[in-house]
Amino acid sequence: MLLSLIFLAAGLGVISPFLLREIINTAYPQHDTQLLVELVAGMIALSVLTSVIGVAQTWISNQVGQRVMHDLRAAVYAHLQRMSLAFFTRTRTGEVQSRIANDIGGIDSVVTSTATSIVQNVTTVVATVIAMFLLDWRLAVFSLILLPFFVWLTRRVGEERRRIQSVRQSRLADMSSLVEESLSVSGILLGKTMGRSPELVRRFSDESGELADLEVRARMAGRWRMATVQMSFAIMPALVYLFGGIQFAGAPVISVGTVVAFTTLQTRLLFPIQSLLSVGLEVQTSLALFGRIFEYLDLPVDIVERPDARALSDVQGDVRLQDVWFRYGPEGPWTLSEIEAEVPSGTRTALVGETGAGKTTLAYLVARLYEPERGSVSIDGVDIRDMTLGSLAKTVGLVSQETYLFHASIRENLRFACPEASDEQIEAAAGAAQIHQLIASLPEGYDTMVGERGYRFSGGEKQRIAIARTILRNPPVLILDEATSALDTETERAVQLALDELARGRTTIAIAHRLSTVRDADQILVLDAGRIVERGVHEQLLAAGGRYAALAAGAEFAGGEGEALAVQAEEDAVAADAEREEAAPDAEDARLAGTDAQELPAGSADEELAAGV
Repeated sequence: MLLSLIFLAAGLGVISPFLLREIINTAYPQHDTQLLVELVAGMIALSVLTSVIGVAQTWISNQVGQRVMHDLRAAVYAHLQRMSLAFFTRTRTGEVQSRIANDIGGIDSVVTSTATSIVQNVTTVVATVIAMFLLDWRLAVFSLILLPFFVWLTRRVGEERRRIQSVRQSRLADMSSLVEESLSVSGILLGKTMGRSPELVRRFSDESGELADLEVRARMAGRWRMATVQMSFAIMPALVYLFGGIQFAGAPVISVGTVVAFTTLQTRLLFPIQSLLSVGLEVQTSLALFGRIFEYLDLPVDIVERPDARALSDVQGDVRLQDVWFRYGPEGPWTLSEIEAEVPSGTRTALVGETGAGKTTLAYLVARLYEPERGSVSIDGVDIRDMTLGSLAKTVGLVSQETYLFHASIRENLRFACPEASDEQIEAAAGAAQIHQLIASLPEGYDTMVGERGYRFSGGEKQRIAIARTILRNPPVLILDEATSALDTETERAVQLALDELARGRTTIAIAHRLSTVRDADQILVLDAGRIVERGVHEQLLAAGGRYAALAAGAEFAGGEGEALAVQAEEDAVAADAEREEAAPDAEDARLAGTDAQELPAGSADEELAAGV
């Protein structure tokens, strides 16, 4: 349809000069009014018809072009969603945003109109050149003799602009990253509290200044050469008149009507040639953008779903890690090595170790956020690499240390975990996470906007919303990555009751930073330098006097004081056990027990384990 309209418009466009020649050579000399009216009416009708066809062409080409833009944006976003967590830990968020917004946006005009423009202009040029040769071959050769030189000149300019465009997009990505980092809530807080706002303004000004210079260079690249081309096009009709005048002075072989019609065709030819040369520049410039876009599309996906992957049903939650080795780079040191662990269904396993011991990495391997280089991770005897990614996501739930909330309402944030959840289910999940009463007390309740990254709420409140979101998903396997780290002592104990209720009958892997989240575990794995150095239950490991006992006592203390802290840790554990048993009857008593827990003696072993872990 589009090509038909283009060919039709090109054919109609070359008819008018022939009608003009007949007006000058026949209608005027013969004073034939009827012929004159017919020829003029034909020219008017051609102009109207060509305009209508032009509007139709524009509509169709934009429809096609925007669909291509949509497909390209969607393809890049979908590909990035398939990338592993490792890619995003080493890539700036602003860089990713720039690729999707700036790079893809920069090729909008090329994708939307360039293909149509090329076909349209090529068709027009071919039809016009044929018409020019039909009018007079000598004038045609004279007019087109410099065209190959102009094409070569334009290609040189395009290559120069392409190089500048590549640098420009890199600078634009840098500026986008700076804006994303410094104008986020966290960035503003950091800049103001550190007194670095003027420095950030200076950095942005420098980046913007460099970008402005590159814009000028890109626009001025080859400008004199292109001005020479445009000047030559403008001079060419005058030279045709000179050539025709010389012919008239001698033996007149070219009529006046032919010269006028020819210059009309020449004017019609020069515009599409200029457009083609400009399109060539745009395409050359856009190649830099296409290169950056397809650089992302060509990134290998680390974690892929196997063709024969199957969905698990009736998951029990038996998790097993067999000889697992993992590192973040092919030549880097091993983050985890020789990991052998089994987490039976419905049990709670705590991971303990100093910062950098590999606790979070081990837990993320279970959720397949990373892939082990050696060994395997299985659930219910099925290697997680043989499971569909969708069923694995339903099986394993994660509450991380860094809570992320969308800039949306509380209800929308909670429903993100389970889109089909009813309002009653949402409120029940919030109640289990000890956050329902707070939400209900807000003027807009569950429709309250949480703000950028949830900054309208405290750290503990955000964490409880995240816990409620995981409760709503109801996964058989639960990973708690220091999930209560942002909570005060009272709130932590209240939420811990909710987490204990959630974990009942589920397989739970908890990355622990406080003694209160460790002592009730069915199994404790102590990691050191990426290896499991101890395993057992709380009492056994304390009695063994090994790495776990040192962490519980506070490794920075020595001698009798360290032993006293270990004893205090044990006493605190017993006291907390008694309080929890008393708190069990109903939710109100649980809340009061959490309040009473604040009255425990200061300096409890929770803080000491946190210092060690």
